[in-house]
Amino acid sequence: MEAPPAASIVADNRLIDVRTGTETTWADLPRVDLVAPAAVVVQDSFGALAWAREHALTGAELLVVAASRMEANLRAELLGGGFDVVTDSAGGPVVEASTDPRPAEDGRLWLLTSGSTGRPKRIGHTLDSLTTVAGDLAPRRWLCPYSPGTYAWWQVVTLALGSPAQDLVVVDPTALDGWAEAAARYGVTAASGTPTFWRQALMGQKAQLPDVPLEQITLGGEPVDQAILDQLRAVFPAARISWIYASSELGASIVVHDGRAGFPVEWLDRETEGRPRLAVRENELVIASPHHGEGLEGAVPTGDAVVVEDGRVIITGRINSDEINVGGAKVSAGVVRGVLQQHPDVAWAQVRGRKSPMVGNLVVADIVLADGVENTRELITAIQAFAGESLPEYGVPRMVKVLDEIPVTVTGKSAL
Repeated sequence: MEAPPAASIVADNRLIDVRTGTETTWADLPRVDLVAPAAVVVQDSFGALAWAREHALTGAELLVVAASRMEANLRAELLGGGFDVVTDSAGGPVVEASTDPRPAEDGRLWLLTSGSTGRPKRIGHTLDSLTTVAGDLAPRRWLCPYSPGTYAWWQVVTLALGSPAQDLVVVDPTALDGWAEAAARYGVTAASGTPTFWRQALMGQKAQLPDVPLEQITLGGEPVDQAILDQLRAVFPAARISWIYASSELGASIVVHDGRAGFPVEWLDRETEGRPRLAVRENELVIASPHHGEGLEGAVPTGDAVVVEDGRVIITGRINSDEINVGGAKVSAGVVRGVLQQHPDVAWAQVRGRKSPMVGNLVVADIVLADGVENTRELITAIQAFAGESLPEYGVPRMVKVLDEIPVTVTGKSAL
């Protein structure tokens, strides 16, 4: 691998830190001393940008991780994997030397998976494999609410690094309250976030959202259901609303702009030069992607379950937790979740199986109610009846627990 040339950076794109009000450009960011291979622990998302630029300038081997994600076991793994762990602090970088030094790999970028199904894994990429959007783009000012170093964070950052007139407004994922007001103030025209991010915004900042001049809305990182697409369309009728299926392992593989959940079944097994090949094998999504990480060539099982209905392939959730067996009858937790979230009084739902001595499992749900909706027994009964209009009897949640707020991980996804 060769380091990308410095000319690949659009030096005059604007960079704005919402927390401090700092406005700068790639050219004016302070230089940092990137001695590779380095795992850089950053305190906030904006602070990570200098390290991203340094990699773009030098090609030095780099892994970026938020301080909120770093824990003792991960630190030990990185030190044992040949990385110096560099903690970016106000007093300057603090370096802990690798316990097993090795030569640096020029041009290499490492990503950590979200760890939603276990310990985070390291996935090898390059700046080129992470840069999946190119060509002439309309001028945009992008909101970046992602945890630094994640695939989604790099997707927005590479867009701002290499494409003209793509500014970046950074809101740290640990301080999302009030982002809509800040986005309106800074003229954000494009925003990318998880469905959980958008649901939280619709619950807590709905009055401020119409003031944000959004022309492009992007969702990804979790299954995208019709309810959240419809709710965003109601608030932003003129914006283009897209959802993206992307992962650290396979990159951005599916992009849908038609306002509907799922993608057309005609896309399966389609051979198109330079595009991912999508397939379904035993209800699991399988993808061969040109944007894959190191060592993931060819058709790769994603671990995500799908259902095919009404000519669409719907991604419902992780295959090892999506199927609930109720007395021999099987139901998709993701399908049940999607039905519950269609109810106008339900802002968010999570569904799982609960052990039962009689039928093996019962379907149960946690929900968060929409703003101003009172939790009553009558409402829960009505929600269950609503679910029963679309689901078989065994798929209707027998128990529904109301939570005060959506539980969220440090990477912006639902925690349950």
